[in-house]
Amino acid sequence: MEIVLLFLPLLASIISGFFGKLIGDRFCEIITSLFVALSALISLFLFYEVIVNQYENNVVIATWINSGNLDVNWSIKIDPLSSVMLIVVTFISALVHIYSIGYMSHDPHKPRFMAYLSLFTFAMLTLVTSDNFLQLFFGWEGVGLCSYFLIGFWFKKDTANAAAIKAFLVNRVGDFGFALGIFLIFYLFGTVNYSEVFQQTPQIINKELLFLGLNFKAIDLVCILLFIGAMGKSAQIFLHTWLPDAMEGPTPVSALIHAATMVTAGVFLVVRCSPIFEYSQLSLNIITIIGSATAFFAATIALVQTDIKKIIAYSTCSQLGYMFFAAGVGAYNVAMFHLFTHAFFKALLFLGSGSVIHSFKDEQDINQMGAVYRKLPYTWILMIIGTLALTGFPFLSGFYSKDAIIEFAYLRGNSVGYYAAWIGVITAFLTSIYSWRLIFKTFHGSFNNKQMQIENIHESPMVMVIPLIILSIGAIFAGYLFKDLFITHGEDSYFWAESIKFLKPLSTDHPPLWFILTTPTLVLISIPLAYYLFVKNKDLSEALVESNRPLYNFLINKWYFDELYNFIFIKSSKKIGLFFWKIIDLKIIDRFGPDGVASLFKDLSIKASKFQSGFIYQYAFMILIGFSALLTYLILY
Repeated sequence: MEIVLLFLPLLASIISGFFGKLIGDRFCEIITSLFVALSALISLFLFYEVIVNQYENNVVIATWINSGNLDVNWSIKIDPLSSVMLIVVTFISALVHIYSIGYMSHDPHKPRFMAYLSLFTFAMLTLVTSDNFLQLFFGWEGVGLCSYFLIGFWFKKDTANAAAIKAFLVNRVGDFGFALGIFLIFYLFGTVNYSEVFQQTPQIINKELLFLGLNFKAIDLVCILLFIGAMGKSAQIFLHTWLPDAMEGPTPVSALIHAATMVTAGVFLVVRCSPIFEYSQLSLNIITIIGSATAFFAATIALVQTDIKKIIAYSTCSQLGYMFFAAGVGAYNVAMFHLFTHAFFKALLFLGSGSVIHSFKDEQDINQMGAVYRKLPYTWILMIIGTLALTGFPFLSGFYSKDAIIEFAYLRGNSVGYYAAWIGVITAFLTSIYSWRLIFKTFHGSFNNKQMQIENIHESPMVMVIPLIILSIGAIFAGYLFKDLFITHGEDSYFWAESIKFLKPLSTDHPPLWFILTTPTLVLISIPLAYYLFVKNKDLSEALVESNRPLYNFLINKWYFDELYNFIFIKSSKKIGLFFWKIIDLKIIDRFGPDGVASLFKDLSIKASKFQSGFIYQYAFMILIGFSALLTYLILY
């Protein structure tokens, strides 16, 4: 069963990718959607078995590498943690496949697109079911490759190609750190299998290593290097710049990769390695600080963006920050709970934005929309549900998971925990403001599009609306239904079993009532505030922008990270490249190589060839000259 679950998406990808022209677009769409949907059903069954019967299994498919001490299997590990990820990956992927049938209906390359989606699903399933770091790294690079293919799917657009290359290169930075972490794990433990590494971890907590001229605790260095990999894949601050640009890909790609699955791989890595991270307080503090900084930073940028997909992309970046600082304060189960609920409402928002873009004939600027809630009633209602869940509106899924993160950060009781908790509260308020700004400017107010008539706006086909409806059910009920299962701990925690390790049990206390009520109160206040600013009194919002123009420019330029990286890395790299090209290559290598010695021998060869005339007397003359030269040499020396 597990093998079928893993290889159905790969089989679908092969059929659609290699035989798409033979079997036709429609059959490719059906076969890929069907196979991934079957994987989702198997995942649902396994998830049920894990909950009810505490099912665990490790299916060894084959021996992958057996060389010296390195013994690595290709296997499928089923435990509570991987079962949650299987639900997220296959369920969202199946809905995205179905949604893509409608969204990509006018694209001439549908088989290739569906093949990429299915191949991505296979790579992600390989990642989450691995029982060793090497197989995990294979899946990790596989989803990175598929991300490159999908972001640059419309390869005739220069912006799509640039975004794909940027995503690939930025992720290589994180992946280099991750690879170093895996090498260090093998150096320290002599194995890359999870169970063996986790079992030996307590034995190296006092071991020190010299790295870059500094002494580090080995456990701290391992965790920091692993987290660098997670930062790249999950777009945390400093390695986040690829995520908003990745919106150049088709909207289903944004929903699958950049909302619910690939970008959560970093969170999954940290949680999977909780038996290591629990021994490194330094790395946990770094994760908390980076995660909370990312949550706040991305939320501030989303406040002023006008591209509907980029607003949701920065929202994703912000919510991933929440997940990381939850893991940083030791609440790994709460991080996974938010990952689980976030998959539903963020995929709902991305696919809902795709429905809007589809209706507006590929227009993505929210300033060119407005007053279409009657024309797009299903999309409007479903995106409001997604927005309520994202902002943590009481009793929707985001309310249970996001508030739990903030509360556990507060209960951590140290300065880092309090810092993260208050950053989480402030970010929740900003999240609500920019989310409702998107809703109000897209669906309410006046119709601002000069290229279209409002009469031409129409609702998306049902093949696109039905996946939204299914996701909205998860956005409403997932938090309430699974909060006790995911968050319980101590003796009552039978679900996570050994898949998550807690050296220090999570606090069973409750924060003060005033703190618990702070976030929901701010969320509720933000709704009328956003309506007033962006619908009733637009002049006030424009006046706020004008009076704070430097701050606005700072935010609209995304804290100038791209400009900073361009100055530090890109321009310097270009200068180095030009130096090696114009000085080393042209003036030295070419001058003394092809244009120097090689050119000299070429000229001599051309001149020498003239003596090959075919006349005997010329050959005799050359023999005489040679013989004279030889005699002269012998006499002189």
